Amino acid sequence: MIEAGSPAPAFELKGSDDKTHKLSDYRGKKVILAFYPLDFSPVCSKEHECFVDDMSKFNGANAVVLGVSVDSVWCHKAFAQAKGITYPLLADFQPKGAVAAQYGLYYADKGITHRATVLVDEEGKVAKVWNYDIPQQRNNDEILSALA
Repeated sequence: MIEAGSPAPAFELKGSDDKTHKLSDYRGKKVILAFYPLDFSPVCSKEHECFVDDMSKFNGANAVVLGVSVDSVWCHKAFAQAKGITYPLLADFQPKGAVAAQYGLYYADKGITHRATVLVDEEGKVAKVWNYDIPQQRNNDEILSALA
């Protein structure tokens, strides 16, 4: 798994908003990479609802949230619409899990992404990493505290 202080691996992924997102597009902002296993699963659904609820706090901290999973863009679009998600959900779909693997956050045996949060600073370095058990929901208060 990637460690704090490391350069965040570059990526280019298509999002639920039909745009291509590069990590380098967000230089000068803090980036929250919210890796999650699958759209529409119970824990993932709940934690994205929490991100939606806390979005003004993340925006106020000069941070952007990018969800990342192995689901397709089409699945991400449906999930975003169903949950009122306005931040991009990025499809690490083909090759499956390639970006998550660069971060050490891909379960090749399960074909899914870890539930993890990677905080990337304004310069493109990993500031903090949280890795959770699959059934454990991430804690936005921890993320917001690290942003402060």
